[in-house]
Amino acid sequence: MANEFYLTQEGYEKLVNELENLKTVKRRQLSKAVGEARAHGDISENAEYDAAKDAQAHNEKQIRELEDKLAGARILDKNMPTDEVLIGATVKLKDMDTDEELEYTLVSELESDYEQGKISVTSPVGQGLLGHKENEIAQIKIPAGTLKYKIIKISR
Repeated sequence: MANEFYLTQEGYEKLVNELENLKTVKRRQLSKAVGEARAHGDISENAEYDAAKDAQAHNEKQIRELEDKLAGARILDKNMPTDEVLIGATVKLKDMDTDEELEYTLVSELESDYEQGKISVTSPVGQGLLGHKENEIAQIKIPAGTLKYKIIKISR
């Protein structure tokens, strides 16, 4: 059985679309590449054929992995409480050292994307924010020291 983990609706749909692309578009492209390489003659000494078969095998492995992930995926309820920081929450923070305001959305590792402000709940910052409430100060130990964030607002 696949391990359960949580995804936002957006993250789930992204994985479903990626899987569909691998199963349809990519599979056809790779099958065509194998056929073309096979047409070049003796496949026992054909590096192009070997490379195409390897790419095809890699694609099938990715498909299996995505199917396993999707089997264990649980979609987050948009109506989760906003009185504490949980996975799926968007958190507005104030850095107590620099007075800078930050905003992060806590997501699973599969969805994390720092440039989009999505941090994993398994990251040091994500773990340090979980369970805190508005107006609390979260002190988070990271390799470079300790971060101190005041939680200004929690939303979904």
